[in-house]
Amino acid sequence: MDDKPSPEALSESSERLFSFGVIADVQYADLEDGFNFQGTRRRYYRHSLLHLQGAIEDWNNESSTPCCVLQLGDIIDGYNAQYNASKKSLELVMDTFKRLKVPVHHTWGNHEFYNFSREYLTHSKLNTKFLEDQIVQHPETMPSEDYYAYHFVPFPKFRFVLLDAYDLSVLGMDQSSPKYEQCMKILREHNPNTELNSPQGLSEPQFVQFNGGFSQEQLNWLNEVLTFSDTNQEKVVIVSHLPIYPDASDSVCLAWNYRDALAVIWSHECVVCFFAGHTHDGGYSEDPFGVYHISLEGVIETAPDSQAFGTVHVYPDKMTLKGRGRVPDRIMNYKKERAVHC
Repeated sequence: MDDKPSPEALSESSERLFSFGVIADVQYADLEDGFNFQGTRRRYYRHSLLHLQGAIEDWNNESSTPCCVLQLGDIIDGYNAQYNASKKSLELVMDTFKRLKVPVHHTWGNHEFYNFSREYLTHSKLNTKFLEDQIVQHPETMPSEDYYAYHFVPFPKFRFVLLDAYDLSVLGMDQSSPKYEQCMKILREHNPNTELNSPQGLSEPQFVQFNGGFSQEQLNWLNEVLTFSDTNQEKVVIVSHLPIYPDASDSVCLAWNYRDALAVIWSHECVVCFFAGHTHDGGYSEDPFGVYHISLEGVIETAPDSQAFGTVHVYPDKMTLKGRGRVPDRIMNYKKERAVHC
């Protein structure tokens, strides 16, 4: 399953409908190179911006311009907050994105919340909810203002859903709010460690402070959107900063209640794939229900002589990820239609 697809398999066997770009974990900071928290992998804080510029240049020059780009979260690094450089670094990255000829949809990750409160992000340029599609005759598909999630239609019969993986989280939250207390209670029930970012000794190692989860309210909303897509025979792509499938991630980097999200997705036919960031290492797996889970390699840990982004080409029967640098090529065939429709 993990074998790299052959060039023949990636060739345009049928008409390409549209394409879109994907990039994750830029984590820009105006700092010398450093290392991850374990001290095992180099991080290229300044060079990440050059990688982003290179990706944008590439997307702009593609023969078939992507309809949009999905930015999978952690756009600037948490170190910016320590140096009082959060706003300046964000402005620099957003100015870079202005060169892109197509819309970008921004997902929020833990590093957004290291730099800014949820309230600040809601009123920032990282809130791209204005790009959402509204299904007026189905108000149940309208997301609540309590979380940052929305859906949009890049092409007829295809719907993209952007999820808020820090809807349940202690990051970026007003510490006097009932929701913060509720989230801290969830975290402490699963993680008795003094250092809440440590998974040491945990039977469910995803319950660390740098992760988060999906509220029941958001999952109910997702269920309504996917029900609509099933009924209207749409193909769905889901985007989140946090992965939700263990075989496409390491065990620490998953969303707190990833099983709840999987249960919703697995109760529907329409979902083709789930894109996430966060792990930096990348990951890929097809689950038992035919949904592809792709965790994109992080720009922040990509050497200057490489790259880390991709373009997904969409066909009537499949999607293909054309990776650059350390992002491998992938093929995502659509599920076979069931013979009997109830």
